[in-house]
Amino acid sequence: MQTTEILLHTRFQIGPVDPRVFGGFLEHLGRAVYEGVYDPQSAHADADGFRTDVMQALRRLRMTAMRYPGGNFASGYHWLDGVGPKANRPTVRELAWQSIEPNQFGTDEFIQLSRRMDWIPMLTVNLGTGTPEEARNWVEYCNCPLGTKYADLRAANGHPEPYDVRLWCLGNEMDGPWQLGHVPAQEYAIRAQQAAKMMKDVDKRIETVVCGSCTISLPTYMEWDRQVLEYIGDYADYISLHRYVGNRNGDTPDYLAITNSIDRQIEEMDATCRFVQAKRRSKKRLFLCFDEWNVWYKNRQMDGAGKFAPHLIEEVYNLEDALVAAGFLNSFIRHADVVKIANLAQIVNVIAPILTQGDDLLVQSIFYPFEMMSKRRDGVSLRVVVQGPDYEGQTNGRVTYVDASAILAAGAVHVFATNRATDAAAVVQVNLADCDITGLADAELLTGPNAQAANSFEQPNLVCAQPFADVHIADGKASFELPALSFAALTFRLG
Repeated sequence: MQTTEILLHTRFQIGPVDPRVFGGFLEHLGRAVYEGVYDPQSAHADADGFRTDVMQALRRLRMTAMRYPGGNFASGYHWLDGVGPKANRPTVRELAWQSIEPNQFGTDEFIQLSRRMDWIPMLTVNLGTGTPEEARNWVEYCNCPLGTKYADLRAANGHPEPYDVRLWCLGNEMDGPWQLGHVPAQEYAIRAQQAAKMMKDVDKRIETVVCGSCTISLPTYMEWDRQVLEYIGDYADYISLHRYVGNRNGDTPDYLAITNSIDRQIEEMDATCRFVQAKRRSKKRLFLCFDEWNVWYKNRQMDGAGKFAPHLIEEVYNLEDALVAAGFLNSFIRHADVVKIANLAQIVNVIAPILTQGDDLLVQSIFYPFEMMSKRRDGVSLRVVVQGPDYEGQTNGRVTYVDASAILAAGAVHVFATNRATDAAAVVQVNLADCDITGLADAELLTGPNAQAANSFEQPNLVCAQPFADVHIADGKASFELPALSFAALTFRLG
């Protein structure tokens, strides 16, 4: 294959990469909470019931903003059910996933886990069956000093110091007809504005995420966003967008070209934000919160049938899924000026990079690109020009075989590159126009025997990251060969 050139310039900067782009999502769904992060019966459980093996694996991902408690679950969740003595918490049948919820894990446990994991807590209020006042009360419980009803309740539950939760989502996927409490855009906008005002009246430091279009396939796409943003105005700081993708047609080249559609979704949402800002004559710029993203299409089991911790949407991920996960993160980095928060959905068992089976744990293929990029996330996103062979995806359009992004750090540049070719290696050259590459600090490569190769409890290391040393530095440039269907994360020293 003809050489692909990745062209960079240290002054052609997009913006700082917000660490919160490497966030996660924990929902009361299936075995994400129970038998996932919280499993007092496990041999790995600590004194608080948290699974130490799960925490150890998640620490490798260096996740930041952690969204909780949903998801669709949030639209039927009443936070008061999940606080106080565990013996007094009600067991309920939740309607989003038709499962039994014992409320043994709630706000206090989530904050405790977040502090242990160094996560930034990101709470989603119930604007489906809940009220703006209920949302306001939750902010008081989490953030206010002692001396008022809900702050004192927090202290009575053993937590006198405020939790200082800064990120709050104003409901979840309220544009979706499947959502509990779904209403038209104008009605949701009124509800969200009422909640945001009261929440910020309680704590002016908080930032709010308003519900944007949760899929590009709904007929209300973009029109919903315009109506909501025009009404809520400056009470919102971010707008959410969601995306789940999959290889439903068994077309690997087209599937790997999905980055075109992800880029377009981000740019369309940003254009809507800019339009509304101009129309409202507002000085405030809204940014994007991509608070649900992942591959999801194989396992569609979503009905818990009245069971506790049922096995729901436990996707098995293969090599091509991992390359698509890298594509999402490449897109977020390329749009660092507008994408400020992103949350991999989810973190354990449910469409997740980690699976548990009894006391055993499996790291799935999508775990690795997240880990490889997260450890190299600090710095400023650079504009990337990729010149090389390309192809036409059946539905996603023309893309270069090599997908890339880059981050400028102190004395170094991090380069992320995927070879989408199914049967040919890609020779890649990295060229910084205004600076010499003087050496390779470190690099990793992710690949596998074929596109459908997936880790299992029997073969846990079939698809995993390996050190990558076959990189050549000459005349201030770097060159390397990417195997077919592979992803590399490289850190170069600069002169």
